[in-house]
Amino acid sequence: MTARRPVHPISIVGLPGSGKTTFLAALWHLVRSNDIDDCRLKFDSLKEGNYQHLMDIEARWLSAKEQERTQVAGVRTVSMDLSDREGRPVRVTFPDVPGEDYQHMWEQRAIADDLAHTLSGGNIMLLLNGNKIEAPNWVYDEAELCRKLSLPLPQGEAVAWQPSLAPTQVQLVDLLQTLRRPPLDCGPRRLAVMISLWDKASGEGKLPEPFLAEKLSLLDQYLRSGRDLWSWRVYGVSAQGGDYDSTQEGGIPSAQAALLREKDIPSERIRLVHGDAESHDLTEPLEWLMN
Repeated sequence: MTARRPVHPISIVGLPGSGKTTFLAALWHLVRSNDIDDCRLKFDSLKEGNYQHLMDIEARWLSAKEQERTQVAGVRTVSMDLSDREGRPVRVTFPDVPGEDYQHMWEQRAIADDLAHTLSGGNIMLLLNGNKIEAPNWVYDEAELCRKLSLPLPQGEAVAWQPSLAPTQVQLVDLLQTLRRPPLDCGPRRLAVMISLWDKASGEGKLPEPFLAEKLSLLDQYLRSGRDLWSWRVYGVSAQGGDYDSTQEGGIPSAQAALLREKDIPSERIRLVHGDAESHDLTEPLEWLMN
């Protein structure tokens, strides 16, 4: 009798525009093409099921076109049959969920039953857009800006607050705290924090952990406190490699996209940074999450 393939559920979590679909597209191409020799996990076999979604997003990734936003409400599970460096077969499953569903958890304090079931087990990969961080607005900064522009300082103007106005790191910390509370809590977990669009975010010359500490200090302090028992790592990831052609009508073609399409080995577009080490291997954080 053939041994059952171990299944490792990993939830890819992130707000809208965090790069979840692009990550899946790049990962699927990387493991199937086998054009990078030192990958931790490699493609093993197809399982029964519909791979059309993976093939579609891979085709857009290869053609350097922007991914369409995930429109299907609820959880769509993606499974990849892989093998590790010892040749042992493993199956990694990901829920492909619109970022709006995670935003809904923050804004409405509600979660659909199927997403709750998915998030109540397995380790977590948190994607955040390093080039799109909504920082807190400080009264001092607003006053200083008014002074420099010789504008009158607004007095007594009430601004209606709504959850969507909360800074990025506030939403992400709340999301992680929710995952460590009933009914989603399943005990201590591993967490890979993936700072996406690293090709843009890394322009300041910082490595991923110092970048997190400076740009998302609340999230960094929450994780370092160990209060919720996350075992965590921080990665910088550029799964795209540069600006892609817009798929919207009237969109201007990107010069970077043309250069990316000329690469002989598409997987070399990928850039993964952990500490001061860099590679093209998107399976490295998956291997760590599976252990």
